[in-house]
Amino acid sequence: MKAVFLDAKTLGDDVNLSPIESVTGGLEKYERTAPDEVLERIRGFDTVLVNKVVLSREHFEACPELETIAVVATGLNNIDLAAAKDRGIQVMNVTNYGRATVAQHTMALMLALATRLLDYNQDVRAGRWGKSEMFCLMDHPIMELEGRTLGIVGYGDLGQGVAERAAAFGMRVLLGARPGQEAGEVDGYSRIPLDELLPQVDVLSLHCLLTDQTRDLISARELKMMKPDSLLINTSRGGLVNEQALADALRAGEIGGAGFDVLTEEPPRNGNPLLADDIPNLIVTPHSAWASREARQRIVGITAANLASIG
Repeated sequence: MKAVFLDAKTLGDDVNLSPIESVTGGLEKYERTAPDEVLERIRGFDTVLVNKVVLSREHFEACPELETIAVVATGLNNIDLAAAKDRGIQVMNVTNYGRATVAQHTMALMLALATRLLDYNQDVRAGRWGKSEMFCLMDHPIMELEGRTLGIVGYGDLGQGVAERAAAFGMRVLLGARPGQEAGEVDGYSRIPLDELLPQVDVLSLHCLLTDQTRDLISARELKMMKPDSLLINTSRGGLVNEQALADALRAGEIGGAGFDVLTEEPPRNGNPLLADDIPNLIVTPHSAWASREARQRIVGITAANLASIG
C-alpha cells in the first residue's frame, strides 16, 4: 500500500499517526494541500487520505493507480462519489468516534444558553455586579432544564449520546422524524413528525447529515412554530438551518436562543448572518465540537482499522 495524507494538519499536532503508518507501510504527509496541488501530490499513490480536501472525477481519471480513498471524517461531501464508483475506487469514512465529545459540547451550549452564562460573565467583567443594589444580578432569565422537553432530530450515535446526557438532567426526550422518515417508537422514545415536534420542545438539537432533503430543515416557518423561549442547538452540519431566518427570529424574540458549532461556509471568510454582533443569546463556536484529542486519536485508530480490512 502506497499512501499519502493530503491535509494531516486537520487532525492536529498532538495525535499519533503511527497506527496508520504501520498499516500502510509508511505514509507521506502534507500539512495542507491547495486545490491546484492535489493532482501532483496523489500521482503514483494507490491510497489517499483526506479530511476536507476535494477529490473529483478529474483527479480519478488522471490517476488510474488510485484504489482507495480514506476520509478521516464522517462527511463525504468533498468526494465525487459517483466518479469514484465509476472508476472502482473504494471510499471509506470514519463514524462513531465523537459521541462523547460532541454530546458534551451540545450539552455545554445548551447549559450556557439556559443559564445565560456568557451574558452574566460579560456583566461581571463590565462592572455591573459591583454596582448592583443587591447581592446578585438577575437581569437575564434562566431556564431550568429539568422537566423540559428536548427534541432530537437525527438519532444516530451522536443523537443517542445527547439523549443519554439530557436524561441525566431530568429532561423529557422526543425524536423528530426527518423528511421521508417514519414516525414510531425508538428505544422507548416517541418519534413524531417535525411539525408536531416543534411546538412541544423547549430545546431542539440537530444531529442529522446535510442532504437535499434536510437543507433548510429549520427555516422561518419552522422557527415560528417553536416556543418563544425555546433554544436551538446545531452541532451537526451548516445548512440544516436557514441562518438568515434564525438571525431574524432571534432579533425578533421569536425563539429564546441558539448555539451553533457549524456554519454553511467554513471558515466563514465571506461573513455570515449569525456573526452579526447585535444578535441576542447566540453562541457560535468554530466547528470544534468534534475536536477533543481523544476523539481525533479515535479517528486515527478507526482509519487504520478500515485500511487494514482491505489488506
